[in-house]
Amino acid sequence: MYDNKGNINNNNNNRNNHTENGSISSDRTANRTSFFFTNLLGEAECIERLNRTATNFEPGKYCPGTFDGWLCWPDTAAGSTAYERCPDFVTGFEPSRYAHKECGHDGEWFRHPLTNKTWSNYTKCVNIDDLELKHSVNLIYISGYSISLVAILLSLAILGYFKSLRCARITLHMNLFISFAANNSLWLLWYLVVMPDAALLHDNPPSCRALHIVLHYFLLTNYSWMLCEGFYLHTVLVAAFISEKKLVKWLIAFGWGAPAIVILVYALARGLAGTINDTMHCWMNPANFDNILVVPVCIFMFLNLIFLCNIVRVVLLKLNAPVSLQGSCGPSRTVLQAFRATLLLVPLLGLQYILIPFRPHPGHSWEHTYEVISAFVASFQGLCVATFFCFFNSEVIAQVKRKWRTMCFSNRPRANSYTATQVSMR
Repeated sequence: MYDNKGNINNNNNNRNNHTENGSISSDRTANRTSFFFTNLLGEAECIERLNRTATNFEPGKYCPGTFDGWLCWPDTAAGSTAYERCPDFVTGFEPSRYAHKECGHDGEWFRHPLTNKTWSNYTKCVNIDDLELKHSVNLIYISGYSISLVAILLSLAILGYFKSLRCARITLHMNLFISFAANNSLWLLWYLVVMPDAALLHDNPPSCRALHIVLHYFLLTNYSWMLCEGFYLHTVLVAAFISEKKLVKWLIAFGWGAPAIVILVYALARGLAGTINDTMHCWMNPANFDNILVVPVCIFMFLNLIFLCNIVRVVLLKLNAPVSLQGSCGPSRTVLQAFRATLLLVPLLGLQYILIPFRPHPGHSWEHTYEVISAFVASFQGLCVATFFCFFNSEVIAQVKRKWRTMCFSNRPRANSYTATQVSMR
């Protein structure tokens, strides 16, 4: 019979259950949380299974069944190998694959040469092709967010340096840039620090969950500030008289406040009503609570499209009229430039959500293509925002050229002045 450790009581030969599974430790103490909540075949069930399926092997001719902290291994004849389905609660493992445990000719489970502890081989549970795919996609994310962050910070530096560019519209641009800079920085922190740390994901500390919440807050602010951009352009072009100072204050309150309300609801709902799968691994697993974030983003996009469609109507009417439009920062040409940039960015920023219904099933031939496109669209958004609203902005280009000419002229030697002085002395 088997005792409460999952080992056979035969001549007091109690085995040690501690194992090192490939490069991942699976001892019972370290995986106690996973054992109680996610392992479908726990230690108690393993003991019951071993007692129910006990075999009549001769002593020394088999390895006694045991529970290694992840899987239950049956009695196995000496010189053979036991196979079990890979656990489905370990991130990166495929349940359709098999782990194995070797039984030596001496009736002892194989021991790892480095630790001298019984060892279960879980290395085959990892799909190498899928792992390489995820690695390449993560590299796209890291590269895209890094490039976007540099572009956004450069844009903030340019807009902050030139005082002549200060106006209501540029204030909105800078808030949008700050939102993207914070979001890109947190995504880089997530991909460089959290994702590679399996122990951190397993422990699921409050700091990691807080990072998830703050990250998605700034993700929401990206779309709320795009809505503010569209609403501002709509108001400037459509409304005849309006206090832009008051309008900017209301838009600042909405751009940062509305996402805070949404993320508070999301955090409370997922934290209090979520299942074990929803609240483990730093909340990185997809859950139904994600709809709390997706729905507001879709609403922001839909409202922005309504504003932009009406702006198109008003612009066409005004272009056909002899009266030119004037914005608070300069001629109508600058406002129209901002409108064109917003018109291009709205569908671009929402493309990843438009593609969600068309996401291929795992293993589909288009899965890799979908993941790559999503990675490019999501990570390079900041670069697109900086390009359309700053680098391609005619006002910014004019200020940079003027500053460059001033610097070049100030560094040029004054040869003419020196010659004139010589002539006068003669």
